[in-house]
Amino acid sequence: MKFILQATAAAVFAAGGAAQAQTVQNIVKVGAIQYTTNSKTKGIQGIGVPPGADAETGDATTLLLTYERLFTPEIGVELIIGVPPKIKAKATGTVAFLGDDILSARNVAPTLIVNYHFGSEGDRLRPYLGAGINYTKFTSVKSKLASNVKMSDSTGLVVQAGVDYAFDKNWGLFASVARVDTKSKLVAAGTTVLTTEIDFRPVTYAVGLSYRF
Repeated sequence: MKFILQATAAAVFAAGGAAQAQTVQNIVKVGAIQYTTNSKTKGIQGIGVPPGADAETGDATTLLLTYERLFTPEIGVELIIGVPPKIKAKATGTVAFLGDDILSARNVAPTLIVNYHFGSEGDRLRPYLGAGINYTKFTSVKSKLASNVKMSDSTGLVVQAGVDYAFDKNWGLFASVARVDTKSKLVAAGTTVLTTEIDFRPVTYAVGLSYRF
C-alpha cells in the first residue's frame, strides 16, 4: 500500500511539472453510479452459530460527483465522491432462513485516481485509463441480529477505464467502469458475538454529464 501511495504521489508531481507550459483544465462530472458487489466471506463465526452460516451483500445505485484537474492534455488527477450508497446483506448458507436485510451500512468512499487520456486535445471521443487509491468508511451500520455492530475501514487499489464524449468545448457525456479493492472486518455483539471478514470485490458502473472549464 505504501508503494501505491508513493506511485500516485509521484505521478501527481510529474504531471504538475509537465504542466508548467500547459493550460490547466478542470472537469466536473455528475451522474449515477451502480455499486455492484461480488462479496465473499470466510463464513460467520460465533458461539452457537451453525457451520456453513454465511451472508451476501447486495448492489446499490447512488449519485456520483467527480472533479478532475488536467495538468496536461493527457494526464489528470480525479477525486471521486458521491452520496454514500446503502449496502444491504442477506443471510445465506445454513442461516438462509433469517432472510434479507440482516445487515445494512452506508459506505463513504472518497477515491483519488491518476488518469491517462488517449487521443488529442479537442477530439470529441477520448478513452482513458486510471489507477489510484480508495478509502472506504462504513457508517450507520445496523443489524437485526445484534445491537452493537462495527465494520472496519478499508484502503485499497482502484483501477478504472472510461470514455469522454464532448458536445462542444464545455459540455459532454462520460461513462466508466472501475474495480475497487474493499475489505472489512465485521464484529456484531448481541446475545452472542458474531465475526466475519467481507471481501466486497465491487465493480462500479457510472454514466453522466460532464462540464469542462
